[in-house]
Parts: sequence; C-alpha cells; structure tokens
Amino acid sequence: MSREGPFRYHAHVLEHLERHGIQPGPHTRPDLVRDFVRELYKYEIRRLRDRVRGNEFPREEYAARVDTLRRRYRVLALSPAQFVE
Repeated sequence: MSREGPFRYHAHVLEHLERHGIQPGPHTRPDLVRDFVRELYKYEIRRLRDRVRGNEFPREEYAARVDTLRRRYRVLALSPAQFVE
C-alpha cells in the first residue's frame, strides 16, 4: 500500500468513520485514521471507567456498557490496509 495515496476508502469503512465525525480525504493515510479512531475509543473507555468510579451508574452495568462501546468501534478490528480498496 502506498503511503502517499490517493486512497479509496471502502464505503462501509467511511460509513463507520462518519458516525464518529471522521471524514478522511483521499490523501489521508489509513494508519493515521485508524490511530485516531483508536485514540477516540481509548478516551471513551477511560471516560466510562471514570463515570463508574464516580458512581454515575452501577458497577453491574459496566461490562455491558463496555461491550456496547466496543460494538460502536468495530472498525478497529480491521487493519489499516483493510480500510482501503
């Protein structure tokens, strides 16, 4: 995979990224996009952890909420090369 592009992102990847407000351009490297999504996911996981520690919701709900969050970030199961055609 060329590191300069242009890159043609798969439609399903773009759809998923759009849900998080991410719109990579044709010269945006897939590895940078994936790193950004991973950082966003880590931020949300930390926020969720802080919320349970702050007693905003019962600990019993934590695992289910983490699972829900993981499902929202399914694109992280793909390698950067799988983001593009």
